[in-house]
Amino acid sequence: MGVKLERIVKPYYDWLHEGKVMARKCTKCGAVEWPPLLGCNTCGSPDMEWIEMSGKGQMVQMVMPSPITRKPEMNDIKPYCFGVIELPEGPAVNAMVRGVDKKNKDLVAAKLPIDVHMVIIPRDGYDTVIFELDEIPKPE
Repeated sequence: MGVKLERIVKPYYDWLHEGKVMARKCTKCGAVEWPPLLGCNTCGSPDMEWIEMSGKGQMVQMVMPSPITRKPEMNDIKPYCFGVIELPEGPAVNAMVRGVDKKNKDLVAAKLPIDVHMVIIPRDGYDTVIFELDEIPKPE
């Protein structure tokens, strides 16, 4: 018998549809897993509970999309970069960050770490999470 991830995946997407970003917190060691996982990556415990994420974070690294990663289906998200986001709940994740383009990438990079926030967007019939800059840096 395989692992039934539906009990994790379905509630997660249901909550996204309601405007909530949820994660799983280990009741043994306190590590937070987002996106949510069946068990704890830190201690291996299967004892997890749902928590609501703050929606805040800081981008600590960034890279611009290369021609090979630019896809027409991402045009509605433009402009964006890829970034490493540290979340106050604990995990660091790789994610898309909207608001960064060729014109402001150097300004954004000079301000790292920079505040970002989660945004729930519809994609291909389901909701997903990306990040946006809290404030887009302007030239001084």
